[in-house]
Parts: sequence; structure tokens; C-alpha cells
Amino acid sequence: MSCFLVPLTEAIATSTYRQLNKNSIENSTSSLKRNIPALEKMLWGGSLMLVVDHAINGELSLQFPFFTALSAEGGFQIMLREMLTVGVPMALVLTAAWAIYALVKERKITSC
Repeated sequence: MSCFLVPLTEAIATSTYRQLNKNSIENSTSSLKRNIPALEKMLWGGSLMLVVDHAINGELSLQFPFFTALSAEGGFQIMLREMLTVGVPMALVLTAAWAIYALVKERKITSC
């Protein structure tokens, strides 16, 4: 229902960070810092897929309230619980997968 808001917020923060620190990211010696564009793409892509999935399943609408859960009594608590129990772990796992990707990629480059 609203789990995509957490990785979407992380995607916005990552994009903002990348735009503000473009030169230091390109010239960095840190493999994680150099691979921030990959994290950004993973977060935006995953968030977009989740938005489409929720729209297809009827959990989102183009009219206010945009989340169908908000039209029910106690809907905000349900959304908040889902963001904390599904969205946060999903964003953490995605970020961990990116970190592993960046470190493995760096190890492959240095071993060649």
C-alpha cells in the first residue's frame, strides 16, 4: 500500500546527494562512493515498479486520498505500520545488496 514511500524517499535523498557532490563522487577512491549512481538507479527503478504494482492492484488512485487505505478509519496507522515493517526492511536490503555489488565490482577490477 505505501511501502514504496521509503525507498522512494531514499532515492530522492540519493539523487540530491549525487547532484550536490558530483565532482567528489567521480574523483573518489571509495568504491561505495563511486557506485552511488548504481544505487540511485536501483532505488528509482524499484520504487517505480512498486508504484505500478500498487496502482494495478487498486491500492493507489488519482484522486485524494491517493492511498485507498486513507479512506478507511485508522488508515494512516496502517500505512505507517506498513512503511515501518515492509518499506524500511526493503530499503535496507536493497542498500545492502548495492553495497555488496559495489565491493564485488571493485574487487573484480583490482584483481584483473
